[in-house]
Amino acid sequence: MAQQNKDTNELIKVRRQKLADLQAAGKNPFEIMKYDVTHHSKEIKDNFEELEGKEVAVAGRLMFKRVMGKASFCNVQDLQGGIQAYVARDEIGVESYQDFKKMDIGDIVGIKGKVFATKTGEKSIHAEEVILLSKSLKPLPEKFHGLTDTDTRYRQRYVDLIMNEESKEVFIKRSKIISKIRSYLDGQGFMEVETPMLVSNAGGASARPFETHYNALSEDVKLRISLELYLKRLIVGGLEKVYEIGRVFRNEGVDTRHNPEFTLMELYQAYTDYHGMMDLTENLYRYLAEEVCGGTKIQYKDFEIDLGKPFERITMVDAVKKYSGVDFKEIKTLEEARAAAEEHHVEYEERHKRGDILNLFFEEFVEDKLIQPTFVMDHPVEISPLTKRKPEDPDYVERFEFFMNGWEMANAYSELNDPIDQRERFKAQEELLAQGDEEANTTDEDFLNALEIGMPPTGGIGFGIDRMVMLLTNSTAIRDVLLFPTMKSLDSDKKENRASKSSTAENCDQIATVEEKIDFSNVKIEPLFEESVDFDTFSKSDFRAVKVKECVAVPKSKKLLQFTLDDGTGVDRTILSGIHAYYEPEELVGKTEFTKEEENIIVDSKNISIIFNKYKAKLVVKNTLVEYNFYYSSKLEVMTSYDSRFYQYHETNYLYFALINLVKNLISEPLIYEVNKKKYSLTTLNSNIILYQNKHLKKNKTIVKEEINLK
Repeated sequence: MAQQNKDTNELIKVRRQKLADLQAAGKNPFEIMKYDVTHHSKEIKDNFEELEGKEVAVAGRLMFKRVMGKASFCNVQDLQGGIQAYVARDEIGVESYQDFKKMDIGDIVGIKGKVFATKTGEKSIHAEEVILLSKSLKPLPEKFHGLTDTDTRYRQRYVDLIMNEESKEVFIKRSKIISKIRSYLDGQGFMEVETPMLVSNAGGASARPFETHYNALSEDVKLRISLELYLKRLIVGGLEKVYEIGRVFRNEGVDTRHNPEFTLMELYQAYTDYHGMMDLTENLYRYLAEEVCGGTKIQYKDFEIDLGKPFERITMVDAVKKYSGVDFKEIKTLEEARAAAEEHHVEYEERHKRGDILNLFFEEFVEDKLIQPTFVMDHPVEISPLTKRKPEDPDYVERFEFFMNGWEMANAYSELNDPIDQRERFKAQEELLAQGDEEANTTDEDFLNALEIGMPPTGGIGFGIDRMVMLLTNSTAIRDVLLFPTMKSLDSDKKENRASKSSTAENCDQIATVEEKIDFSNVKIEPLFEESVDFDTFSKSDFRAVKVKECVAVPKSKKLLQFTLDDGTGVDRTILSGIHAYYEPEELVGKTEFTKEEENIIVDSKNISIIFNKYKAKLVVKNTLVEYNFYYSSKLEVMTSYDSRFYQYHETNYLYFALINLVKNLISEPLIYEVNKKKYSLTTLNSNIILYQNKHLKKNKTIVKEEINLK
């Protein structure tokens, strides 16, 4: 790696010198303002018979160059692909040919010449003029391997688009998909509108919003999580068919199908219901498949999805019965629903009502079975706060979710237009918020005022554009269809370290800190963590001590384990961790029972001691004490549902298990646990305790050297 960086630095120096030479000779490429392009590469190839022998001008990035004495070949890449150019000294002149020979791969060039075919039949341009339009000062990735590092592809999308033709095709197709959506809806008489992104009340969906401050108004505001409530206001105002395609923001985790910032389309049509929305959805998807993919059958991974056949329509109750055998028509009470959940090992929370448990059954047994286009209709009222009840069965609402490939692709309602009922739904959401549901809605008085003025019967639907693009482009992850997906800043750790040092300096009169570099040279870590843990950084980190009360495998997942943790606050915490490939649940839960009242857990041996005391963790290695202090914050990030938020914290998984294995490998004899003066012998530390890093908490960190008399 060091040699590779050295070679790259040398290449950069050479390129900068070439630029300096050009500037000294009065040929500064950055002073060129424009270049008249007449054709793109694909146009020339597709219309070769018509253009052969005629002059064309192309511009693009130099991707290949082969110099052969007085004549050379090169390849120029533009938006539509690449085309070969034949460059001869006698044709462009000696000076220009010398300049061409000094050009580098990655330079932006303009080439003018006549269209012809080589002896091998390659459609090419016989160059009469080659102009350097922009100098590339950094080399591109080596062509044979391309840009294969996923993280770099997402962070440097500009390089990804240059090196990976497939990636560029995805985003060209994405643009076409959105264009065709607009074309279809415009043809149906819909009007595109724009609504606020900064709102005082972020409603219309169950999600945690981002919060910010409006300086001019001296007011805290939120970024929108949905488009719904403002679009409905427009329906009240008499705009009978409206839609918006725009960014929404949800302060949640990142995984293959979720990004905190994503593109949503919502549309609302007066005087129709959710059946009208089903017809629109079916016709829209069929139209997009034909226009973008060339037919109604599309391939996604191992599945062929047929959009040409009528889409299946099934109620949620019937779907649960079909795939689980449980008939919720026969389950009338909450007690019966809980009993069914326990019998079928469906986890629920105390706050969940009968309708919530029906939805949990659907997520557990049905979702991943819905590969072909399917409308799942008539959801329970408990999970649908903005939807009109079914008159014949008020426990359910006129709502559907559209599924393909086991994914929810759209969500639609017969919209609730009864302001009295809507106020009661908001009230129920406020109660959930008070119980700790951070994704519950709050009452929007202005929206209620609009409903009181009067909203006609209306159908509405929301489409996740990013998932739609994933499906129609056969893309694996949402980041593959977002030009600039959300990524953790590369310098975020440095910023936190600077902030931590600043905080320590301010409090130096209260805390005596002696920086001590601890020798971990004899530590051997498991292969799983060898490439992921830098112990020099690790030994300076802050940690939180918790007890593992329970660990179970997450159903339908080969990667996830669900931990129930006692962190000393008196409230159990639940997190998900993608480490099932390396650990079984029983390995991570000890045989020794620890109660919430126990404050001290001491692990002791000849050379190492770890002390956990509710809000402190101390690591003693060979009589050197490292103390980690932390303070509890109510804003602690807790992952409570199967939404794969753990991906955002993958470093966490490495770090807390790294500490476990660090300790385990420092000693060879069995550990002695001492709890309330009772000793327990275990062979591994990780059977009862894990540590996880939490960078969102305010902390003081003290590293001191202290002699410890070990037992």
